[in-house]
Amino acid sequence: EKLHISEPSNAYDFGQIINTVNTNKDKAACADLLTITDPKKLPMLLSNKLEGEILLIFIQSLEYYVLGKDPGLVYQHLFYLSKAERFKVVLALLSKNEKEQVQQLFDLLSENQNHQYSLEDLESLKKVYEL
Repeated sequence: EKLHISEPSNAYDFGQIINTVNTNKDKAACADLLTITDPKKLPMLLSNKLEGEILLIFIQSLEYYVLGKDPGLVYQHLFYLSKAERFKVVLALLSKNEKEQVQQLFDLLSENQNHQYSLEDLESLKKVYEL
């Protein structure tokens, strides 16, 4: 049964949707959520709830479902995700394999580069992700 995603209005709603998406490993639903969520609101919506698992399902969903349609949106989400509370902590705990998934998304972003971000923007964001 497909999860129907509506735009979360607060951190609590967002957290509930993220938990469901994460439990079911539903990358398509996660992509829907990220597509209707304003990237600028991501740090507020995530509050202090960012975890490695959440970061990874975001990365995978952006890569599989959003990148092909809107690389600019993927860049925006990665940019604002890095502003979320606990981002540095979560980043430090990623395994080598998990870091490689993040690197792969950045590689694809540079291949699909569009007017919404420059390769310089991408390079400086990679440093924030410690890649």
